[in-house]
Amino acid sequence: LRLAQQQAQLTGSVEPLLASLKSAELRVARAAQPRLTPVQRAIAKDVARIKGTALSDTPAMLVRLDELVSLADELPVGNALQTPKAAPSLQRKTDETLTGWSGRMLELVREEVRGLVRVSKIENPDVALLSPEQSFFVRENFKLKVLNARLGLLSRQTDAARADLVAASNSLTRYFDAGSRKTQTAQAALQQLQTQMRTLEVPRVDETLA
Repeated sequence: LRLAQQQAQLTGSVEPLLASLKSAELRVARAAQPRLTPVQRAIAKDVARIKGTALSDTPAMLVRLDELVSLADELPVGNALQTPKAAPSLQRKTDETLTGWSGRMLELVREEVRGLVRVSKIENPDVALLSPEQSFFVRENFKLKVLNARLGLLSRQTDAARADLVAASNSLTRYFDAGSRKTQTAQAALQQLQTQMRTLEVPRVDETLA
C-alpha cells in the first residue's frame, strides 16, 4: 500500500492505489478472521473515496499552458498604441460632386486633428512608464512564470505550480491591457488552470494503513 501510494503520487494516477487495495481486500477476505473486520471496512471506505475523487487531466493542462506561452507574444501591454487606420483616398471620385468631395475632405481633416492627441486611462502608473525594451522583458517574464508552472506540474509540485500561475495572473492584470480580448482569454485560462490544480492531489489510504 505504501509503495502504491508513492507510485500514485509520482504518476498522478489512482490505478496503483485501487489495485493494491483490491489485493489487500482479497487477502483479508481469504484470512476470514473476525478481528480483521475493521480493516475490511477501512479498505471499503478508501476505495469508495478514491473512486469518487475527480482528478484533473494533466496532459490537457500542459496543452493549455503551451497555448498560453504562444499567446504571450500577442498580448498588448497597457500603454500600447492603437494600430492606426489606413488613410482613405483623398482623390475625388468620378461620380462625386464638388460639395460632397469638399465635405469628405473636411471630415478627414477633422479626424486627423482628433488623432493628434490620445487620452486613455491607465490604472497602474508603472505601465505608463514602460519603454518598448521593458515591455519585451515583461512579456518574457510572463512566459517564464507559465513555463515554471509547467515544470512544476510535470514534477508533481502543485503548490509551486499554483504559485507561479498566481504570479503570472498578477503580472497579466498589472501590465497588460485588460480590455483586450486576448488578455481576457489568457486571464480566464489562468483562473481555470488554478482551479484544476486543486484537484491534482492524489487521495491517500490513511484509514487502511491505520
